[in-house]
Amino acid sequence: MANLLAPEILLKAYSKGFFPMAASKDGEIYWHFPENRAIFPIYSIKPDRSLRKSLEKSNFSYTINRRFEYVIEQCADREDTWISNEIIDAYCDLHYLGYAHSIETWQDGRLVGGLYGVAIGGAFFGESMFNSVSNASKAAFYYLIEHLKRHQYILLDSQYINSFTQQLGAIDVSRDEYLKLLNQALKKNCSFTNQIATS
Repeated sequence: MANLLAPEILLKAYSKGFFPMAASKDGEIYWHFPENRAIFPIYSIKPDRSLRKSLEKSNFSYTINRRFEYVIEQCADREDTWISNEIIDAYCDLHYLGYAHSIETWQDGRLVGGLYGVAIGGAFFGESMFNSVSNASKAAFYYLIEHLKRHQYILLDSQYINSFTQQLGAIDVSRDEYLKLLNQALKKNCSFTNQIATS
């Protein structure tokens, strides 16, 4: 029986607008293609002044792809989750192939927040984030935004909109508009890079 989350299937699904979610930690995998899609307008996103001051005081530093497996496991570590063990294994495989990436937020030598997602062409598909101290996941998000700008990405997909992503600046677009943006992004040859970055 074919592995429905094999890397080649996942990559093809993302390139067509689909993404997988599990019904629960041990639940069945379902493919999603929302009628309305949440995206972040990369080049107009920035933290407000009060959050910017708070982040400056937090003394955060950042790395890329240093602790991918830990980040996805922390994102899954909640009572109600769509990140099953099957999904963790699949995205770790994508990570080893250079398609799935993590941003880690550190404070005083401790990993306190982060996020992960999938990069194809000029598109980054954000999957999930976590934090163990206040604002650590937001810090990872804004670090991601600046990283995507530097590497000339044009699409940051957030899948479904919610109050948290809306607070960060996510907007809803129609399926047709999303597919236009996605097709434009897939024509680009951006490199997310595996290098470790600090700030």
